[in-house]
Amino acid sequence: MRPVDLAREHGLSTQAIRNYEDAGILPAAGRTPHGYRTYTPLHAQALRAFLSLAPGHGHRTATSIMQAVNRGAAEDALRLIDESHGRLLDDRRTLQAVEAALRDLAPVPQERGDTFIGPLARRLGVRPATLRKWESAGLVRPRRDPRTGYRVYGAADVRDVRLAHQLRRGGYLLEQIAPLIAQVRSAGGVAPLESALRDWQARLSARGRAMLKGAADLEAYLRVRGPGTSA
Repeated sequence: MRPVDLAREHGLSTQAIRNYEDAGILPAAGRTPHGYRTYTPLHAQALRAFLSLAPGHGHRTATSIMQAVNRGAAEDALRLIDESHGRLLDDRRTLQAVEAALRDLAPVPQERGDTFIGPLARRLGVRPATLRKWESAGLVRPRRDPRTGYRVYGAADVRDVRLAHQLRRGGYLLEQIAPLIAQVRSAGGVAPLESALRDWQARLSARGRAMLKGAADLEAYLRVRGPGTSA
């Protein structure tokens, strides 16, 4: 089988096939007496496995998985797959925590004006020092009164603080919460974020299904290679 034959099935260039071989994604090719690469059904299955793994695990992890398999280190490959599944599970748990926090986040009552750190802390049952710590971590950005220098929390700030409070009660770290609060801000509030959460859920589901397909194609490749085979 020529490089072009292997490439054509997947709409790839022959250079991509050579690059995959050089990277250890494919086993080493045989050579003709004139030095041309020749590939076999084993290489075709390796390519299918890699291209199937990449959407679920990402290009870098899929590359590492194939490299491990091709050097005969199947246990290393399985560990990489387990770690990738663990990251997907963490992402699912984060999404669930955000959804739960948003469900528990009652609408912010109409404020009669801005509020300050003391009253807000008492309302949430936390210490003012906690709100200052959240501010340092980027979870909330109250403005300062130009005359007194006191922190002033508007309605959006109160929303961010309450969402952070819900997530902290769920056991999430400040560094995990900060990007979620940033998403709320960029979305212009909680309501527009619901669409982003649906998209997030769809992406996680697509990753999970891609991992299933990747696992099936990798198993097929492992069967073709046989036990204890190294490149």
